Amino acid sequence: MVSKKRAKVKLIANVNPQKKVFIASDHAGFLLKEFLIGELTELGYKLVDLGCNSAEKSVDYPDYAQKLGKKITTEFGILICGSGVGVSIAANRFKNLRVALCHNVKVARLSRQHNDANVLCLGARFLKNKSALAIAQAFLASKFEGGRHEVRVAKLSR
Repeated sequence: MVSKKRAKVKLIANVNPQKKVFIASDHAGFLLKEFLIGELTELGYKLVDLGCNSAEKSVDYPDYAQKLGKKITTEFGILICGSGVGVSIAANRFKNLRVALCHNVKVARLSRQHNDANVLCLGARFLKNKSALAIAQAFLASKFEGGRHEVRVAKLSR
């Protein structure tokens, strides 16, 4: 479902594009990862590509989730595989990560606002480029609301 068309999407307000964003994928997510790197970089984000390096050679998604999991401290991350499920399961094993598998903009915003998610997972086989970019922008632009959600998020670290 990944096309090579360049998306024209405006930068969303309240964005902090100076924040570093780690990004990784398996072979199934490689083309979408490359697209997002190009688009988000053009919008001013500082992306760090942790691999993989080809859509041609099959690789194991847990390896790339682990690479990203070891890097995240205060930054954001984006993980991509065919469905998004594998990388989300693998990444949620890291105590410092709150991973959200998002299929639309509303869920991406809510994952940040209510769950303080710091890693976005995407399913390359189920999203078009433009939709994935809109989801990533919404995720990166949204802020944790705190308040009643703080207690709930704190319970995730128990």
